[in-house]
Amino acid sequence: MAADRRRCAWCGDDPLYVRYHDREWGVPVRDDRLLFEQLILEGAQAGLSWITVLRKRERYRSAFAGFEPDKVAKFGARKVDALMRDAGLVRHRGKLESVAINARAFLALQEEHGSFSAWLWSHVDGRPVVRRSRTPRATSPLAEKISKELRRRGMKFVGPTIIQAYLQAVGVLDEHTPGCWRA
Repeated sequence: MAADRRRCAWCGDDPLYVRYHDREWGVPVRDDRLLFEQLILEGAQAGLSWITVLRKRERYRSAFAGFEPDKVAKFGARKVDALMRDAGLVRHRGKLESVAINARAFLALQEEHGSFSAWLWSHVDGRPVVRRSRTPRATSPLAEKISKELRRRGMKFVGPTIIQAYLQAVGVLDEHTPGCWRA
């Protein structure tokens, strides 16, 4: 990770952010567990800065059974109450309750399509959509379409802006800015 590399402006110079940008953001993800993790973390981020959630990611991994959707799908009210007391998490009841709801919908998509990855990547024929612009987008037609489908299936905290960030993070949308070394 060279300090002299030009990067997307959003990542700034925080070492955690820089490492995330250089090693993860925009890299195509096809592993269902990692796709589930990122979906949940993006939902947790709603209304906050991404660095806030990124700093809590290890605690999330521990609290949410390594983001194994089949385990998380079984979380009930008592588990949510315990999570609400965990200062290492974003303590927003709706966000915490949504994780088990989203896990169940995620599992249904896996069952229906063989994997969540197959379903997600089918929206772009299996290849990242590349867009180079200095102006970031808060949403896109693709994010709106996927958000609508996830909400129809009962998921929460999956609005178009959250899904836009998700699609960028998992590499479905490759939107590194012009001049970024990852572009």
